[in-house]
Amino acid sequence: MDFATIRRVWLPLIIASVATGYIFKTAPGPHDWMRWLGLVLALIGIAGVILSRYTLGRSFSIVPKATALVTTGIYSKIRNPIYVSGTFFIAGAVLMLRRPEGLLLLMIVIPLQIFRARREAAVLEAKFGDEYREYRRRTWF
Repeated sequence: MDFATIRRVWLPLIIASVATGYIFKTAPGPHDWMRWLGLVLALIGIAGVILSRYTLGRSFSIVPKATALVTTGIYSKIRNPIYVSGTFFIAGAVLMLRRPEGLLLLMIVIPLQIFRARREAAVLEAKFGDEYREYRRRTWF
């Protein structure tokens, strides 16, 4: 395993997991089913983001650009697993923190993720054409 993989995958996984554990342990309120559900959602979100990031490899970018059309791994089922997983993480954190403002954040993040996915789709369709349209047809979001 090279240093780039450690920096890109394992280091963020460890940091996110420790931060999630800290939120779970120290957030106000009881350790009831809501907090446990939040922990599960947050961990699913972290795992999804890390798995997606690993699968993308060097094709990952912050701004939409068409380096390569990645259709393997988690990308064989979901076109935008980082956006979906990030939303799961935020939903989990909102449940663990029990802050009503968190719902507002979630209501802002979801439309933003949809907007970002559409922009990215336009870039990929322009570059890969029919290949991307076929990929889009057989995958979710």
